[in-house]
Parts: sequence; structure tokens; C-alpha cells
Amino acid sequence: MSTTGIKLNSNLRTAIEASLKAGEVIMHVYDTEFDVELKDDKSPLTEADKRANDVINSFLIPTEIPIISEENKQTDYSIRKDWKHCWVVDPVDGTKEFIKRNGEFTVNIALIKDGKPELGVIYVPATKILYYADVATQKAYKAELSSHLTPMHDILERSKVLQPKPDHEQTVEVVGSRSHMSQETLDYVEGLKKAGKSVDIVSKGSSLKFCLVAEGSADVYPRFAPTMEWDTAAGQAICNAVGIEVISKETDQPLLYNKHNLLNPWFLVSK
Repeated sequence: MSTTGIKLNSNLRTAIEASLKAGEVIMHVYDTEFDVELKDDKSPLTEADKRANDVINSFLIPTEIPIISEENKQTDYSIRKDWKHCWVVDPVDGTKEFIKRNGEFTVNIALIKDGKPELGVIYVPATKILYYADVATQKAYKAELSSHLTPMHDILERSKVLQPKPDHEQTVEVVGSRSHMSQETLDYVEGLKKAGKSVDIVSKGSSLKFCLVAEGSADVYPRFAPTMEWDTAAGQAICNAVGIEVISKETDQPLLYNKHNLLNPWFLVSK
């Protein structure tokens, strides 16, 4: 279902514009020989992460809403705890996928209010596919673009409403890795089989795992391994806007953001 009557929140518009411009600079690096650094936590960093972060900051700083980004120096919690709103950003989610050049990396931008996702944008620069959502209106969209420079009216023209799968099907499509799933994930899959379900494993990199569930290409995404807030905030916004929950395995409540510790607990994405 395509729709041209979309009314965009101004912050969502800004996040979309930032993600597309970031996608453009990311692909400039992707199409060249690039160096890979290792950060203190041994995670990889490329010139694309840094350039995309600078671009996104240039769009978000004028909103006067504080920013939590993987590539920014983190503000101390004694200050952050008083933030009612904040942006949560991953300039290149799936840097390992970027380095492998498999195209499954994304730009993640979310707006958080009182610890909960309010808006979310996930852009896939390699395929020029854009996902965006406004949780308040309970609407999420997908647009396949022809260019990183696609004007906003064309984006809206190309946007289609996301719809999750109906939940009465016998086969459960589980988002995970075909090659190396954690024991906890294997146990989860085994539990589904014992409940009489057939299970298919659907594999994707980065925050695209959330998009698979939101758009009806999978049923459930169990994440029983470490993630950070910037890995999940935009995906949670997109899922929440279509009635999909992202539930902490520690609290049995939705994941929260701008926490003292920006590390997420394990979680389950499902209806």
C-alpha cells in the first residue's frame, strides 16, 4: 500500500535527511580502499563511521536535542539522566558487514522521549532502502529510493506502509545467524519445535533484523548476545510503530534508553 498523504514530524524529516546524506558519504568510502582501525573495545572503525557521524551531527545539533552516538564522546550520566529527549545514533551499524562489503549495514537514528523510542530511521546505503516510523501515529514505512539525493516528496511517493506477518502460520521464521547461533538461541529454536512449530532461520546483518520482523519477512528476532542502545533504538521505534514489542529478558518490559549503562540486556522482538 503506497501513500502520499504522510504527515512527517519535523524531527523525523530531519532524521531522514541526515540518514540519506550519511548514506552518501558512507558509499563514497565503501567504493574506495579504506583502512580499518580497532577501537578500545576491539570493535572496528572506518573512515565511513567518522564521516557519517560528522554529517549526522551537522543535522541533529541544530535541533538542540542532545545526542548519544556510538562515535561521540559520551556525556556523563549525571547530566544525561535529566534529558527528557535525546537522539540515539549509530552512523554505521554493521561495520563488520561494511568491511566484508556485503551491503548489510545501516544508518540508525532514533529520537527517545523519557527512555522510550518516539521516532526511528534506518537507511541501507548499499541498496538505497529507507525505513522510518513515528510511534505516536503507529505508522512505519519503507521506501526504495533511486538516489541518496531523493527529494522528500519523492520519498513520500515511494513509501509503503509496513505490515507484520499474521501470527497464525505454522512455520515460524526466526531471525538469526545460519552459521553461528548462541546456545541460548538454539535452545529458543528448540523450544519452538517442541511446541509443534516448524522453524526457518532468516539471516540478516545489522539493524535490518528488526526490519525483517516489522515488514513481515520474519516472525521473531531473539537477541541473546550483547548490543548497545544505538544498535537497537531505531529498530525498536520501527517495530513499536507496527505493534511489535522489543522485550528485555531481564525485566520482561520493553527496552529502555539513555540508561546509566548503555549496554542492552538480551531481548526478544515479537508480537
